[in-house]
Amino acid sequence: MNTTSLFRPFALKSLLTRNRFVMSPMTRSYSPGGVPTSEVAAYYQRRAAGEVGLIISEGTAIDRPSSANDGNVPRFYGEASLAGWQRVINAVKAAGGQMAPQLWHCGIQENHASGWLPPAPFEGPSGIGNGVAMTDADIADTIAAFGRAAAHAKRLGFNSVEVQGGHGYLVDQFFREDTNTRTGFFGGKTLAERSRFAVEITREIRKQAGDDFAVMMRVSQWQLKDLHSKLVHTPEELAAWLTPLADAGIDIFHCSTRRFWEPEFEGSDLNLAGWTKKLTGKATITVGSVGLDKDIISLHRGENSSPASLEELVRRMDNNEFDLVAVGRSVLADPYWVQKVKENRLDELQGFNREALFQLV
Repeated sequence: MNTTSLFRPFALKSLLTRNRFVMSPMTRSYSPGGVPTSEVAAYYQRRAAGEVGLIISEGTAIDRPSSANDGNVPRFYGEASLAGWQRVINAVKAAGGQMAPQLWHCGIQENHASGWLPPAPFEGPSGIGNGVAMTDADIADTIAAFGRAAAHAKRLGFNSVEVQGGHGYLVDQFFREDTNTRTGFFGGKTLAERSRFAVEITREIRKQAGDDFAVMMRVSQWQLKDLHSKLVHTPEELAAWLTPLADAGIDIFHCSTRRFWEPEFEGSDLNLAGWTKKLTGKATITVGSVGLDKDIISLHRGENSSPASLEELVRRMDNNEFDLVAVGRSVLADPYWVQKVKENRLDELQGFNREALFQLV
């Protein structure tokens, strides 16, 4: 197997990665009070030393009272948290890596199992479950908070930012008609209308971080609460959804799927990242069970995963279907997974054991 295409550099605006591998964002909850520790910095530095091209941080909360649903996830605001992130990016760059924080607002969520609660009620586009509907002023402040976080990231020396726009969190809640029943500017019957919130976030990030800073957005059809949900069912609907976001300033779409090899629409074997690149002309990241035999849902069933062939990934990369490849559980469990692939030490790949969740390996 010739993996040359996976180890080409990638350049786009403020990004210049040594290969096409990305560390997928994965919540770890090892930042007490929202402040990344020296252990968190060392955790990310090990991935950079292991030759991950671009590290995307775990979701990090923007400056809104209920943006996080866990007191131990990191924040991307406040003096102490930003000082922690400065240590992180310094450590990553010292190891030759590049990094982007994932900017995150959880929206309306169930209370955390620990019993921790944010200082204000969960908020979303509409008052559903145990949350409240955001006012127009709340929305404006949230958009501004995303922009400020991007400006902080650029100032601290990060190479890019990613907006979490999928998986049932706030931006995704605005996209979906069952969670966004607003009738004003940020609501509507069409997905294009319900995408205005994400468009305005993108424009604000552009305004505060500048045109030369690479901006990514993670999008997904599926949600943890509904594995088979679909925002769009045809290429035409996908284009109508993502083209306005591309026009607003998204440089890279991070297209989350459970299994990267599955076709998105009938009549073509292109996956979501492949279709998105074809329709928008923007760079894309593919993700979903890369190098493993079971998808992410197996983790929630308490199951481990074994190594799987990378041949299909290489075939698609050779065909230029997408630009970057995000790897989650494999890199979480083994910081040197990318290096082993590069050196053809495939017999040393170890799969994923869920015990890795309970420590910063």
